[in-house]
Amino acid sequence: MIANETKLDRYGARGILGTIGETPLVKMERLFPESTLEFYAKLECFNPGGSAKDRPATAMIEAALKEGIISKHSTIVESSSGNMGIGLAQACRYYGLKFICVVDPHAQQQNIAIIKAYGGEIVLVDNPENGDYLTARLSTVKKLIAEHRDYYWPNQYSNLNNPRSHYRGTIRELDKALRGDIDFLFVATSSTGTARGCRDYLREKRRKTQVVAVDAVGSILFGGKAGTRKIPGLGAGVISDLAQGQEFDRVVRVSDLDCVRGCRRVARREAVLVGGSAGGIVEAVSRLGNELEGKKCAAIFHDSGKRYLDTIFNDEWVKSELGVSNPEAL
Repeated sequence: MIANETKLDRYGARGILGTIGETPLVKMERLFPESTLEFYAKLECFNPGGSAKDRPATAMIEAALKEGIISKHSTIVESSSGNMGIGLAQACRYYGLKFICVVDPHAQQQNIAIIKAYGGEIVLVDNPENGDYLTARLSTVKKLIAEHRDYYWPNQYSNLNNPRSHYRGTIRELDKALRGDIDFLFVATSSTGTARGCRDYLREKRRKTQVVAVDAVGSILFGGKAGTRKIPGLGAGVISDLAQGQEFDRVVRVSDLDCVRGCRRVARREAVLVGGSAGGIVEAVSRLGNELEGKKCAAIFHDSGKRYLDTIFNDEWVKSELGVSNPEAL
């Protein structure tokens, strides 16, 4: 079994994984009408699995295949809130590998259905450990790995192929499109793989860009205080190996309600459905206000709002889970 290293032949992509990357960069001219800032969004939902996680998912699997760490007899096991699980499910199906995804009750039902459609198996962890679901998910993964010799954990939380995939792809594409002229880059954080890969590339190229890490209220990253978070994919209850000691030019924290408000603003003004972390980025940009006047700003929108129709874009969910009496006015 050989990794799909060549993306294109003379006719097109070599398999579905060859279509990962080169996602659209869209100038959003209606999002901040009162401001003179230029705002560009890289829409990672155009990856075949629907999110930025397709990049590290495929990179981790292909690296393990190339290095002989796994074979056709291996079973891949990972903890995920959704998008990484989908990316790995697709990559594993393509390479004929079994896949087990460990999730918790915050995982979107649509995401679980997609993982199953690719042939992935779901293990649900419904009891938090020390009040945190991620800790419980990781304990379950480690238990499965210890019990089965042929199980392999890519470990998105420590695998350097995670940030490396964004270094080689996401930020390289964005930087090329804007010719290195980016004043501020906004990146949502969880494992910090995306933000770390982007920051390292920009520093190596000696760009002037300030990298703004957008984190969740209730996340313990960057010295934050643990708290309840309803929207997956943003923030963390455990500081991963990749996140240890990481520093960015700025950290802006956003609430679940900020994410909802930002998502709905993008849908209303730009006719684009974006996921929860992208909504948080939009509110973070708004919060910096005058500081961004006349600046060129870019952001990575990790996934599509189509996976949040039952939550962020559902008025009843917003009322019941976030206590907003009139979500229509957001």
